Amino acid sequence: MSESLTVFSYSRCSTCRKALAWLDAEGIPYSVVDITLNPPSRDQIKAAADQFGDRKPLFNTSGKSYRALGAAAVKAMTEDEALDALAADGRLIKRPFLQRSNGDVLVGFKADLWAEQLRG
Repeated sequence: MSESLTVFSYSRCSTCRKALAWLDAEGIPYSVVDITLNPPSRDQIKAAADQFGDRKPLFNTSGKSYRALGAAAVKAMTEDEALDALAADGRLIKRPFLQRSNGDVLVGFKADLWAEQLRG
């Protein structure tokens, strides 16, 4: 596979660890970026929101940062405010955040979806 994959991950996230183990087991090469130290850029997040047609899938709704803001506050954010918040705090972003070399993004880890997207 000549495609390069970047996985924005957090070492204490069990879902991230499962995703990386799955990539290893599949023999799919990737590079890891600590999402808490170097979150995806605002442009990367905007492209992901455009890909999904919504910003909602990008938020880690079970995380402390999200709970601290509150669902109502997040819902009330403008598009620009939401993108700025996500770019500023990697813990707000649903993990893992995988970016393919073609710019496409996968968020969260679902083995069947990742297999469909990355093997084919």
